[in-house]
Amino acid sequence: MQAEEMRGIVVTALEDLKAQDIQVLDVHQMTDIADFMVIATGTSSRHVKAMADKTIDAMKEHGHRPLGMEGEQEGEWVLVDFGDLILHVMLPATRSFYDLEKLWSRDLISKVEAQRQDSE
Repeated sequence: MQAEEMRGIVVTALEDLKAQDIQVLDVHQMTDIADFMVIATGTSSRHVKAMADKTIDAMKEHGHRPLGMEGEQEGEWVLVDFGDLILHVMLPATRSFYDLEKLWSRDLISKVEAQRQDSE
């Protein structure tokens, strides 16, 4: 599966640059926009930008080009869209504030499934 391969490439690239607290969220049951979201923390805006750039380079080497990228100017939160996988690299305060892990938690799956059943 392409998304599985992408996940491995992204995690390896992040580990190579000493990303902190790498989390892989399987979101394919919650949304059609992606199968996985990878979230990682950097120690500075320069570190965040370097992790995003390194990941893009690693993905390009394997034939996966980003569809879009946001936040590279500021370096507080860089989002890279690879289609089946979305990468979020953030500073600690930004990650704590937005808490994407909670937003995309299993509780959301339950709510989405309940809403689908109600609409049928």
